[in-house]
Amino acid sequence: MPQKDYVKAGRPKAKPASRRPSRANNKAAASSPAKPWLLIVITTLLASGFIYFLWFLNQQPTVNPVPAKAASQPTKTDELPVKPTTEPYQYITELENKEVTVEVAEQQQSAGPYQMQCGSFRVEQQAETMKAQIAFAGFASQVRRTEGNNGVWFRVVLGPYESKRKATADMNRLRQQNINTCRIWNWT
Repeated sequence: MPQKDYVKAGRPKAKPASRRPSRANNKAAASSPAKPWLLIVITTLLASGFIYFLWFLNQQPTVNPVPAKAASQPTKTDELPVKPTTEPYQYITELENKEVTVEVAEQQQSAGPYQMQCGSFRVEQQAETMKAQIAFAGFASQVRRTEGNNGVWFRVVLGPYESKRKATADMNRLRQQNINTCRIWNWT
């Protein structure tokens, strides 16, 4: 197959424009002279209106502003009102000698120590990995093996804690170390 020379082939030549103008061009040429006169009239009206507006503003009387020092000085002296000799309100004297009794219900003390469980795994190696992460966070944990109806589980447990507040504080510190799986349980 012979090779084709694309460089010499060049682009196809454009068709020459017809010498006869189309009907659409004739209509546009006929209506175009009216538009510049309309534009000139509108521009002249807007310019004359703007000049009149400026002349009108110039004819207005000027208002002299009041100096700031004169406005800030009070016209009459400020005097405090006379202090009354007797107190108009009676509740002040009534409450001075009144004793208020409030019944406070005893808060229920938490029953027993708490523990925090941070994971429960089927494989002991995964539990040891979680224990190492907790150790890097600065806490001592234990891996407990439990057997239940659904098989053997290895639980990563922290505690026991004397109060739930201490367990919550440690759980928040573990969350700062991106260990977010811990839950607090009542250990009884």
